[in-house]
Amino acid sequence: MEPSNSSLDTTALLSEASQRQDQSTETRCLSLRNVLDVEEAKTQILFSLPMILTNVFYYAIALVSVMFAGHLGELDLAGATLANSWANVTGYAFMVGLSGALETLCGQGFGAKTYNILGIYLQASCIISFLFSIIISILWFYTEPILIFLHQQPDIAKRADAYLKYQIPAVFAFGLIQNVLRFLQTQSVVMPLVLFSGLPLVLHFGIAYTLVYWTSLGLEGASIAASISFWISFLLLITYVAFSNKFEHTWEGFSFESFGYIIPDLKLALPSAAMVCLEYWAFEILVLLAGLMPNSEITTSLVAIVNTEAIAFNFTYGLSAAASTRVSNELGAEKPEKAKKAMAVTLQLVVLLALIVVLALAFGHDTWAGFFSDSASIIKDFATMTPFLAISIAVDSFQSVLSGVARGIGWQHMVVVVNLASYYVVGMPIAAIAGFKFKLYAKVRNFHSSQILDQPLNLNK
Repeated sequence: MEPSNSSLDTTALLSEASQRQDQSTETRCLSLRNVLDVEEAKTQILFSLPMILTNVFYYAIALVSVMFAGHLGELDLAGATLANSWANVTGYAFMVGLSGALETLCGQGFGAKTYNILGIYLQASCIISFLFSIIISILWFYTEPILIFLHQQPDIAKRADAYLKYQIPAVFAFGLIQNVLRFLQTQSVVMPLVLFSGLPLVLHFGIAYTLVYWTSLGLEGASIAASISFWISFLLLITYVAFSNKFEHTWEGFSFESFGYIIPDLKLALPSAAMVCLEYWAFEILVLLAGLMPNSEITTSLVAIVNTEAIAFNFTYGLSAAASTRVSNELGAEKPEKAKKAMAVTLQLVVLLALIVVLALAFGHDTWAGFFSDSASIIKDFATMTPFLAISIAVDSFQSVLSGVARGIGWQHMVVVVNLASYYVVGMPIAAIAGFKFKLYAKVRNFHSSQILDQPLNLNK
């Protein structure tokens, strides 16, 4: 029996509709590929996520110690919080900055396939970090008189001094950790970093609890726990590098040749440290300014809530690391067009990320402020700051990624000039004038954040 004409027409129509649907799907996929390099975006996202987790885990180690100290009493909490802030500004931020030289040197070396030089640069950078750790240790040893000179309360300064002296070993470990992280990052070995930062964090809870509650150390025990946990992490990392077959070409053991690379490393390490510290120090100055404003208790509380922008930074940090690695690798391989393409994809991803964070803040600002305070006035004042904070987060996301690109290229010295001008020549005076003369108060913190690298990035250089 032959099929009817109507049946044949129906089959033809269904076939034609299916073809149109396939063509439509293919067109949408092609349009997406024209807008965004999907493969490059996938590579960067898979690179970014482990880096984000690693950064959060290391941040949490110091934070957990402060939390344990806080359960000992208000004075111990104040001392540990002040000490942690002082440690970040004078030590940990500097160590993160110093390691930025390896993002340029190891990243471009790996792209150029001069693999043996990566281990040499790592050793040179570790020597530099160790020497600066000695200087920082001396500074931390005199924490109490320095904080009193800065008009901090003597009893809080004394507890901060006791806390920080026992964290001196931590700064040595932290500096070495940052160098190994950059060594691995520039080779796109990032998944193991989650394990080697997450495991010490898990152990840290037990170590801190034992030293704080099962010994007579108390506050000092919380600080010692952080030092132990950072050293555990470093030993895990260096053992992995030494014995893994992945690094048979990039790590050939210790060599006296590394001493000859200290000066070239320093030429990038010092500007890299300066670009990080200038930003950290600027925000600490704003906290001090908040304390000088009317209703300083409310103003300082608002600034503390706004400083949760650091959470958003942790996400953009992952994209910044991805941009730095991809750009430095491609430049080392003498492929500037691919470096430009990688940077463009990172900027597209950061637009999406910033949009998500800004929308979450816009619709959930009251809930977010409620996590920090039950005060109706603080929650209401935070709502008025939300537009400024949203702009700040959006712009700072671009700044973070472009800083990563600059590190990949080796333009740290340029970023120092840009940060100095943006934060201290432009941002700080605007903050002071807007805060005191125009009575915008805590909103000035966001004027200060909204600075961006305004230098054109020519990757052909």
